Amino acid sequence: MSDTAAIAAYPALAGVIALRDAGWTFLHRDLIEGVPTTIEGFRLWHGGWIDAVRVRGDADAMALRTDGADPPGIVWETSGTLADVIDALRVLPSPDHPSAPRLVRATGPIPTPWTGAAG
Repeated sequence: MSDTAAIAAYPALAGVIALRDAGWTFLHRDLIEGVPTTIEGFRLWHGGWIDAVRVRGDADAMALRTDGADPPGIVWETSGTLADVIDALRVLPSPDHPSAPRLVRATGPIPTPWTGAAG
């Protein structure tokens, strides 16, 4: 399906496509009749930092940033509508920016979209 057709069918995907175009990698899980019911994405940063997003619907999305430690430390997270989560990711400073979050709020292991592993 083309981006235009995907956005026409599911307008909320415009934000996901914008993240993909900004360097994110996406995986589609749990297909029903060829349509993903869950979309997971991640962006790898220098220094081991990882941003991740999980989308289950227009009103069910979450994102987080981990520090790349073992176990991973969660330094930022948000959840809500897909539009709200995408907006929060767009303004989240890169990990090397002075105002980027660095304080570990929780630790993994956590399910990771790039490995499919669960803790």
